Amino acid sequence: MLLPSIFGERLFDDFMDFAPRGKVENQLMRTDVKDAGDHFELMMEMPGFKKEDVKAQLKDGVLNISAATSTSNDQQDENGRYIRRERFSGSCSRSFYVGENVTQEDIRAKFEDGILKISVPKIEEKPQIEENKYIAIEG
Repeated sequence: MLLPSIFGERLFDDFMDFAPRGKVENQLMRTDVKDAGDHFELMMEMPGFKKEDVKAQLKDGVLNISAATSTSNDQQDENGRYIRRERFSGSCSRSFYVGENVTQEDIRAKFEDGILKISVPKIEEKPQIEENKYIAIEG
């Protein structure tokens, strides 16, 4: 059965779509980086995530932030028939180079009201002093 064209191509999608339109990737993990003198402050928006959904790891001078979540909204009428079933599962990640000299203990992180705040100290790379190595000459 074909629906009249006045309903458009996505009648039921538009009817059941309660969320605002837009790309999800533009709404997740938006990050502001601030130079605070002796350290950098990262403020990352993570709406819909809980603290236990978020992981932070430092490896080889790269700070990796990842998050994963899953939700289910099942609604049934009094006869047990589904009126609506919606499920969401998603993950996202971001990486930042913070330097080889920064250690895990140097970084501070706090998750509050859907915002992850990370403080990364500025650690100057110590220049390697080139040692003159001589070959012993016998004789």
